[in-house]
Amino acid sequence: MLSQPFEKPVRVWVGLGFPRQLNSVVDAYQFVTDWCGNSPEQRAAIRACKAALAGEIDAETARGVLVQFARKKDILVENGMMPPVTTTGQVLQA
Repeated sequence: MLSQPFEKPVRVWVGLGFPRQLNSVVDAYQFVTDWCGNSPEQRAAIRACKAALAGEIDAETARGVLVQFARKKDILVENGMMPPVTTTGQVLQA
């Protein structure tokens, strides 16, 4: 298994609105396998990470799938973004 670093880390919201930085395929794999759920986007991210770890695809391809997963789940941190909140103003848990 090769731990391939990402050219640019992916930041996601976790817990009570704390950002977590994913620097490599191993970080991403650990994050998506620990994520509670079984959505098609999550399964795709897991498959992409496994393929990158096996050397079948490059890290940036897996990163792209991870970013799609994070966007779909509304946990992707983008340029100074604040954590997602509910209509009552409470920070959502990831």
